[in-house]
Order: sequence, then C-alpha cells, then structure tokens
Amino acid sequence: MELPDLILLALAFLFLRWWRRRCSSTGAGPKNLPPGPPGWPVVGNLFQVILQRRHFIYIIRDLRKKYGPIFTMQMGQRTLIIVTSADLIHEALIQRGPLFASRPEDSPIRLIFSMGKCAINSAEYGPLWRSLRRNFVTEMITPLRIKQCSWIRKWAMEAHMRRIQQEARENGFVEVMSNCRLTICSILICLCFGAKIEEERIKSIESILKDVMLITLPKLPDFLPVLTPLFRRQLKEARLLRKKQVELLAPLIRSRKAFVDSEGKLGGAEMASPVGAAYVDSLFRLEVPGRGRLGEEELVTLVSEVISAGTDTSATAVEWALFHLVVDQEIQERLYREIVQCVGKDGKITESDVEKMPYLSAVVKETFRRHPPSHFVLSHAATAETELGGYTIPKDASVEFYTAWLTEDPNMWENPNEFRPERFVSGDGVDVDVTGTKGVKMMPFGIGRRICPAWTLGILHINLLLAKMVHAFQWLPLPNAPPNPSEKFAFTVVMKNPLQAVIVPRSISV
Repeated sequence: MELPDLILLALAFLFLRWWRRRCSSTGAGPKNLPPGPPGWPVVGNLFQVILQRRHFIYIIRDLRKKYGPIFTMQMGQRTLIIVTSADLIHEALIQRGPLFASRPEDSPIRLIFSMGKCAINSAEYGPLWRSLRRNFVTEMITPLRIKQCSWIRKWAMEAHMRRIQQEARENGFVEVMSNCRLTICSILICLCFGAKIEEERIKSIESILKDVMLITLPKLPDFLPVLTPLFRRQLKEARLLRKKQVELLAPLIRSRKAFVDSEGKLGGAEMASPVGAAYVDSLFRLEVPGRGRLGEEELVTLVSEVISAGTDTSATAVEWALFHLVVDQEIQERLYREIVQCVGKDGKITESDVEKMPYLSAVVKETFRRHPPSHFVLSHAATAETELGGYTIPKDASVEFYTAWLTEDPNMWENPNEFRPERFVSGDGVDVDVTGTKGVKMMPFGIGRRICPAWTLGILHINLLLAKMVHAFQWLPLPNAPPNPSEKFAFTVVMKNPLQAVIVPRSISV
C-alpha cells in the first residue's frame, strides 16, 4: 500500500473515531445531549436502524433497556430525543407543557397535504394553532353540539347493525374492522359537512384518506434532505394523491357553502344538518392569524384531519375490544349483563345510557391500555432550547414520547400483559387519568396542550358501537380460524389478520 493511501486510511480512521464519540456523547459531551447509540458519519444511526429490518418500536425497546428513560438517536440530519418514562413525560407535557408543545419541521410530502402546516395536529405552537384548535373545540365537542348531533350517530349505527346482519347472512361471519371504519367515517363526514352521502362515496373518501396517511409516514429524505431529488417520483405521487383528495372533498365543501350562503335553501337533499351545525360551516367564516380567510384547499386539509384521526383510532379500538370479547366469553357475558341491566333485553341504547355502564368503560380503557393506538404520540418539539432529565433538548430536535412502555411497565401495572377490565373497576386502574393531569400511566390520546381535542367524542363513538354490537349479538370465533393477536403497524397498531367473527342474535342465544 502506497504512503498516500496509508495516510488517507489513517485520517479516515481518526475521523470515524471522532465522529463515533461525537454521536455517542452523553451528559459530558459538548452538547450535553442524552446518551445514545454511536452513529456513523453523516447518517448517524439511520442505516443502523434500516439494516436491522425490524420495526422502529422494537429497536426503541432494546435501546431503552441499554440507555435508560431518555436517550438520543441521530437519524441523518434529524436529532431524535426519545423519552420513555412516566415522570419525564409528565414533566415535559404537563408541568412544562408550553415549552414542549410545538412540532418539528415537516417533510416536503407532509407539507403538501397540510398546506404548510395549516392543521391542528401539525401546526407549530402559536396563534395559528390556537385559533384552529379553539374553533374546533367550540364547534365540534361542546356538550350542546354533541347532543345536537346525536341523530347522526343514531342514523349511522342503525345502518351499521343492518349491514353486519346482512354480511353475516351472506358470508357466515362479520369482518369487524371494515364495518367499524365505514360507520365511524360516515359519522365524521356528516359531522364535518352536515351531509348524508351514499356508502360508495364514503368508501372512496375513506380509501383516499387512508392512502394520504400512509404516504406521509416517515421516509428516507425526511432524515437526509439531500436525497430529496432522488425521490421525485414519490413527490409526484403525493401531488397526484393530493389532487384526488381535493377533487373528492371539494364538491362537498362547495355544496355546503351554497347551502349556508342560501340560509338552507340550496345544497341538495343530502344536506341533513341545519346551517351552523356542521364543522365546515365554522371554517367558512374563520379568519386565522397570518392567513386570513381559509381557502378551499385549507378546508380540505382541516376536514380530512378530523375524519382520518377519528376513524382509525376508534375503529381500531373497537376491533381490539371485540377480539378480547370473542376470546374470553366470560368478559363478553359480564358486559352483556351490565347492558341488559341498564336498558333491558329489548331496549334502545342511548348516549346517556353508556355513561351509566362502568364495566363498558373498563373494557374500553383496558383496550386502550393493552392496545394503544400508537406506540408514540405525534412528534413534539421544544419552543426553545431547554433541559429535561438533566440533559439539553435542542430547539430543532424531534422529541418522541414512547408511550407503549407506560402500559407494559410491571412497576405500574399488575400482570400488564393480561387483558383484565376489572383493574379499572377495583384494581390498579381505578384512579387512572387518561388526560395525564394527575400522573401518567397511559396516554392513548396524548396529554397536555397537544392532547387530541376530540378524545371524548372518540370514546363516545367506541362505547356506543361496542355496547350496541354486544347487546344485539353474541360474538363467537370463526370455526377453524381462531382470532390471531398478531399486530402490524400502519397509522395505528392494528390486527395483522382482521378480526372475523360469527354473530348470533341474542334472542336466540339466551
């Protein structure tokens, strides 16, 4: 080997050693970042993660054991601070909530669909976010508005019950997830647009919005922007998908606008809610800081956000709950007895009835504990450089709160891998606060200032749907095809093999 080659090799070796130490700096390092795995030059830990060919959450579980409750990963040009302990999560999101309430920079693909972060979930902490969130809370989830829109849930759930009966007659079983997604999506579309639309159109909207969520999942250029030109095809696909999304939802916005402007005289027979009762009605007149009146594409983004987030989390929760009821008939029977005690065998379940069913509430809470919708909440960012756990948190870092460990921690939960709704009746879950205000043991909707603003509405939909389905039918495993609890990771953590179950009308089975 020639001398110049030896010199270059030695310099490369020294550079790699320096970079390794820099990327694995602990509290003693120059940046005082939390400890973390040593990385490679330029790419940090990015290719180490990719080459493991495992889902990111499994890597995080292993790293938590090695590096503790807070650690750093350098993913290309993005610094990720992973926070896993209840105390640190509570400190960051509750005790020091405003400081950790922002969002990191978005990828070019996500910016296409958020119209430059004009959405409640993605907006940076500030006037735009406050304006959008305040309007949503006022127009969608006040007790008066929830009561005013109860007819929408009644209409959609009656259609749901007819549909699963027909599917059972034709196929001999019911596929739970697809039916629940369709029903909840139809409720949210009607809440947003005040419109009853045909089932095929609902399915088209549901399908497009699912594609939007999948295409906005993290990709290589998110971590190494220098590679963005190599992913022009993905950007082109994203723009085409956005065009389809707008073409599908904009006609509903225009119809509703005509209905509102005419004071209810125009808009067609599909307009079912009075003027002022649909979410989009409030957006027509809303002026937000820095943007003024919202355009049609901003409206598409905001209604899509409501429909997507509410559909996936709620439908996933119902499927996982029914999985456990099918597997454990004793739990199902206890829930059925509570429902009958409240409304009778032939009674109609109302929204006020489900509030009087503590075991139903326990089943839903245990479902969220055992199967949180996601193992992370949406990425946070500090509004200014700060400290957490004795380490520096840079302003530009992505702060990732790994929440699944909270529900698996044997120091917080007795036999955490067991599905035991009773723990929320007279056990270690009795005093649990899902908003995290008193302390953090589970956080299916996030906590603090960026908590999902519609979490109470989501729980109402889940409780109603589950109660109606168990009241009307006994749910049994499909012969020779027992339910499989294997998971897969989409936007939410769903069943790898969608739940299929046999239903028996209660009038026959009891």
